[in-house]
Amino acid sequence: MDHFKTILVPVDFSDRSVAALRMASDIAGNDGRVEVVHVLGPIIANEPGVIWGSVDDASRFAHATDALTDLLGGLGLNTSRTHVVVTRGNAAHGVVKVESEVQPDLIIVPSTGRTGLAALGSVAERIVRLAKTPVLVLHPG
Repeated sequence: MDHFKTILVPVDFSDRSVAALRMASDIAGNDGRVEVVHVLGPIIANEPGVIWGSVDDASRFAHATDALTDLLGGLGLNTSRTHVVVTRGNAAHGVVKVESEVQPDLIIVPSTGRTGLAALGSVAERIVRLAKTPVLVLHPG
């Protein structure tokens, strides 16, 4: 799979997104790069942390970046071949925005594991619909 040199993986810290990270690392190998993206939802003005001044966008971005870096290190992934991006907004649109900036060769997203029409989940389904890059959807199991 030499042509998948840059792989984008949205991470929400679920076990399924961790599995997607591992798969991306395997596919990228030693020569490829894994772009890890986490999309923060909007900050809610009436949350206690916001009201008390202990939570703001800068602290949320820093915390998410640190958590992703710790996750990558804990998985033993080659951190010299990974790049962390934290953005804010709607999850699917945030991933597609990062896709347009990074221009990966592949996006890997986990499915929700449900059956029937909702098998992909709304975020994975939107990424598949909106992305210009091939998308590999991982089904659990």
